[in-house]
Amino acid sequence: IRVTAACSGGGAAFWDAVHSDKRNVLVLGIEKLSSALTKYVTYNFMMAGERVYEQQEGLNFPAQNALIAQQYMMKYGASQKDLALISLKNHENAYHNPKARFYGKKVTLDMIKNSPIVASPLRLFDCSISVNGAATTIISKEPTDIEIVGSGMCTTSLSPIEREDMTSMNATIKAAKISYEQAGIKPKQLDIAELHDAFTPLELISYEDLGFCGKGKGSKLIREGATEINGKLPVNTSGGLKAKGHPVSATGVSQIYEIVNQMRGRCGKRQLDRNKIGLAHNVGGAGSTATINILKNV
Repeated sequence: IRVTAACSGGGAAFWDAVHSDKRNVLVLGIEKLSSALTKYVTYNFMMAGERVYEQQEGLNFPAQNALIAQQYMMKYGASQKDLALISLKNHENAYHNPKARFYGKKVTLDMIKNSPIVASPLRLFDCSISVNGAATTIISKEPTDIEIVGSGMCTTSLSPIEREDMTSMNATIKAAKISYEQAGIKPKQLDIAELHDAFTPLELISYEDLGFCGKGKGSKLIREGATEINGKLPVNTSGGLKAKGHPVSATGVSQIYEIVNQMRGRCGKRQLDRNKIGLAHNVGGAGSTATINILKNV
């Protein structure tokens, strides 16, 4: 079965396998982007956007997410520095991840804050990078050391401009509600989360949509270091899409890979002490599709 769901393809394939009646299912996500010409990659990415209002006006994904960031900043008082802190956190995590594109590469706050503007207020270091990548996982009915306790998927309007509030992703909120109810947990019980930070404002907004904090309070979490590797809830210990890389169809599966490795103590210098319950959040388009998968170390 081929599952096509743009940037959420990996998470959607995982969700599909979880709900399969088969005893053992191999989920494979694979993408080759680095070897393709930029104009073709950009064209194909834009196919995940709304054709009339967005594609024809040249509204690519950096521009879309810049509009979302502008709305969020005006509404809740967040700043470019808050976005830079998210980028810095993820680069610091990727520094110790041999699978990450920015493995062993030091990135400073000054480098982030002085990088070129891509689409205001987003700078170069606010945007994820296109890479080649692949990830696999086997979902089995046989008992193992890790259990999938929640798996939700939801879709909504393709374009953010069609939503009542551009600063929130309804698909994430609804998919998370399903997953939390299935798992029988509250957000505060999570030990680790891999979030879809295709652009830094998406990670910030996802803190709120996933119930890690109240609406408009996401900036406080990043300023206080709550989502750093030694924080209350470490987010994107892999480096996230920002610094690990975003191999589109493989991204959602690679998030599961990171959480499983954390739960099995395989992450070296970025290894967490608390690794009982983990959440993977994968998004397609500019929030049109979201999958939430919750794993438990049993």
